[in-house]
Amino acid sequence: MDAAPDVIGRVRWRDTTLSARERAEALVAELTLEEKAAQLGSVWLTDVSDDFAPRLEGGLGSEAVDPFAHGLGQLTRVFGTEPVTVPDGVRRLRELQQRVVDGHRLGIPALVHEECLTGLAAFGATAFPTPLAWAATFDERLVHEMALAIGSDMRALGVHQGLAPVLDVVRDYRWGRVEETLGEDPYLVGQLGSAYVAGLEQAGIIATLKHFAGYAASRGARNHAPVSMGPRELADTVLPPFETALRQGGARSVMTSYTDVDGVPSTANRALIDETLRERWGFEGTVVADYWAVPFLVSMHRVAEDAAQAAALALGAGVDVELPQTVGYASLPRLVREGAVAEGDLDRAVVRHLRHKIEAGLLDGTDPVPAGAEQVQLDGPRNRALSTRIAEESIVLLRDEGVLPLRGDRIALIGPAAMGHRSLLGCYAFPNHVLTKHPGHELGIPVPTVADAVRSEFGEARIAVARGCEISSDDDGLIPDAVALAWQSDVAVLVVGDVSGLFGDGTSGEGCDAGDLRLPGGQHELVQAVLATGVPTVLVVVSGRPYALGEYEGAAAIVQAFLPGADGASAIAGILAGRVAPSGRLPVQIPRARGASGTYLQPPLGRHNPGITVADPTPLFPFGFGLTPGAVRYEGLTAPAALPTDGHAEVDVVVRNDGRACVEVVQLYASYPRSAVVRPEAQLIGFARVELPAGARRRVRFTVPAGTFAATGVDGALAVEPGPVVLSAGPNAAERPCAASVALTGGRRVLSARVVRVPAAVADPAAAR
Repeated sequence: MDAAPDVIGRVRWRDTTLSARERAEALVAELTLEEKAAQLGSVWLTDVSDDFAPRLEGGLGSEAVDPFAHGLGQLTRVFGTEPVTVPDGVRRLRELQQRVVDGHRLGIPALVHEECLTGLAAFGATAFPTPLAWAATFDERLVHEMALAIGSDMRALGVHQGLAPVLDVVRDYRWGRVEETLGEDPYLVGQLGSAYVAGLEQAGIIATLKHFAGYAASRGARNHAPVSMGPRELADTVLPPFETALRQGGARSVMTSYTDVDGVPSTANRALIDETLRERWGFEGTVVADYWAVPFLVSMHRVAEDAAQAAALALGAGVDVELPQTVGYASLPRLVREGAVAEGDLDRAVVRHLRHKIEAGLLDGTDPVPAGAEQVQLDGPRNRALSTRIAEESIVLLRDEGVLPLRGDRIALIGPAAMGHRSLLGCYAFPNHVLTKHPGHELGIPVPTVADAVRSEFGEARIAVARGCEISSDDDGLIPDAVALAWQSDVAVLVVGDVSGLFGDGTSGEGCDAGDLRLPGGQHELVQAVLATGVPTVLVVVSGRPYALGEYEGAAAIVQAFLPGADGASAIAGILAGRVAPSGRLPVQIPRARGASGTYLQPPLGRHNPGITVADPTPLFPFGFGLTPGAVRYEGLTAPAALPTDGHAEVDVVVRNDGRACVEVVQLYASYPRSAVVRPEAQLIGFARVELPAGARRRVRFTVPAGTFAATGVDGALAVEPGPVVLSAGPNAAERPCAASVALTGGRRVLSARVVRVPAAVADPAAAR
């Protein structure tokens, strides 16, 4: 698929001794206006795109053009739209790339992007646990290893860009896309998100951070709803994970959000994109519009008259590439000729996008689809081993009154979430994302159900099964049979939760927002009925969001699994049998009451104040909580008494395990007795996964820069203020037995960049004595 012979070897943009930027600038000088605009467009060759993205109504005044006539920026989801085998998908990709190259005088191939939120979203690819499950591991190394494996598979197929990770910080658990996030704490989201980004980028995949910015804070937790928040909340809670993933992870692309923040749609927000992202943070990569977000400026936000005006707004704000299909950007040549759009703005966007093509080797005359792509194995032993490890580390044990591991010859397995594979997978896993539109089609990968895994773990003879109810229906006709089965058993395992899907085809996932946090369908009534029998019951919640569990005090044990993927059922069964030691921690709180909506990042007035209000937002289980087989004591925390506002401190936390071997997630928090602006009562600033053998003692040393304590002040500047800070450590946000006060000294220090990481080192036993 070489470019035309008359240009090879004699043009500057082919010179591999030049930088990618120099080559891109040279190529832009060779392009016509139509060719430039084409490099910012995309094509999605499908008739079913409305099943996977919000619906685009009508053409909105777009200008009809042949998407291949002047070149092409990106091919959309060649593997991720229909259930095609790897050989068939590769064959289709080769045909499309040949069409792109043959249709343009310079023969520039297209970039290819795919979804990769829970692994590559393609038929036959491993369905990894959801990001909320990754977050429960608190394991950056494992997340990086998974991302590297996913990215390597994608690159071997000829894919260049992955639309992940989601760095939205959860603000309301009712939002349907909680399952796609890394939780409710900006530091945790930033660190694990950066690990995922670094893995994709190491594999040669352009990581795409989404959704920039504020998407998860929509009013009423409704998908696409407006966002109402002040500039400090945006700066100190929503934006930090993005800055971290750019500076620390090396992400090369960012995707805009569908929402507006304080009346300005993200896709038309120049202050957010060009000023914050590019000028302040120094980002040099591409900004891509979420699917149909450019024409949505017309139909949804009503800030543009037609698709052409929407394109002018988006390009002017700094959006480089329109996805998934060229609608508004087809008008850019005309708008430039009319003077409505500056050609310099068009050129800058094209240079940024062409740099990615140069970095991918697409301008070097080589085949854009790697040799041997047809033989790529997307669900091999490496992937399944990683999927299993993440699932096992992600399961959170919330309660155990001595019932685990399960004993008894008669185990009742009850609940709809035990019976189907969709309750284990996220909405962006291919079986839930695409195959639900192809009834009866094979899954392409093995996905054992919880019922399958429990039978395998304990033996068929010990297990009796009853569905009990439906997840998406209030019909209670099956509950009596489930209760009767519980009465006949030594112990009941009650598996409830979600079925993940898109736009109402599920109880969790994109467009599947909840009215409250009660278990969906008839599951609340089922749980109440089984608990009323008095039979020892293990409640297993397999869900994409945290549900209110305060009414289930009768459960002898509670296990939380956040859609743990294709190998999640085995992990759950392993926890029940004692084969797997629980080590997961909550990346979101578990609410007590179904009307709860706030996260743990609350100032004093956001917590329970009985003299002010009768509403009590105290969670049933706090952020960071999770039981282990150990009995870990926090023996002490040491920190310097004073710290200059431009210095750093070494903070030591010593832990000892008086129980069985376990993994402890040591968590470091900061609190502010006095501050120029209102701050959370406690906020995570560091964590470390520590393996603790029985009787072991370890010292965890955190290196804490003073910039960690920075916040956006009244004047809008990010600054470290002199004054007191309390550092505390413990196993979760509500239990911090060790603390020390540190005085920040010196003058107020304004920062140009946010501190992105607090490194932790675990000392050997001798060093901790």
